[in-house]
Amino acid sequence: MERITLYHTLPEVFAGKDYIDSDIWHQDVEFERGHFYQIEAASGTGKSSLCSYIYGYRSDYQGIINFDGNNIRNLSVKDWVNIRKQSLSMLFQDLRLFTELTAMENVLLKNSLTGFKKRKDIKNLFYELGIGDKMNVEVGKLSFGQQQRVALIRALCQPSDFIFLDEPVSHLDEVNARNMARILTEEAMKQGAGVVVTSIGKSLELDYTKKWML
Repeated sequence: MERITLYHTLPEVFAGKDYIDSDIWHQDVEFERGHFYQIEAASGTGKSSLCSYIYGYRSDYQGIINFDGNNIRNLSVKDWVNIRKQSLSMLFQDLRLFTELTAMENVLLKNSLTGFKKRKDIKNLFYELGIGDKMNVEVGKLSFGQQQRVALIRALCQPSDFIFLDEPVSHLDEVNARNMARILTEEAMKQGAGVVVTSIGKSLELDYTKKWML
């Protein structure tokens, strides 16, 4: 997948508003593989909805979302399985980890579907992100900031043309946020992947091609 394009996309819940002041909603917007983008937004303006639309979890929007010129409303279940396995990685704001499983089990569950990373490389990511001692701890016993780092590792355990991250550093200090930015940049550059990061104020410091206000 080389590009994701939005044509006058708008959440249906916003359709009755007289005026929408946004660089994204009801505009023509393109995300190109290999580039980094930031979407800054106030709470409640639909950034998590946008991620869910692009990932195919929700379809309650107006307008068109295309993957390489193909309307995603026309994708089959099989198409979505392949896209989520091979092309599109998503780190949701609520993380969607299995709290009863350990941090490593959460990551290996994803990696077992893709076979993308060696176990030693996964362990290295845990240590690089400062949670090497948390690999065998149940996720439900970790802080939210620690869980965010586990979710990042899981998101990197697949081939990706695009990586979307919804508020990935909301609970991280500056040191850990910089560390996450470095690792994300290295992993994205290896694959030539595009990166899209949403934020409501606390930003992930990357070399962004473009920044938008939602």
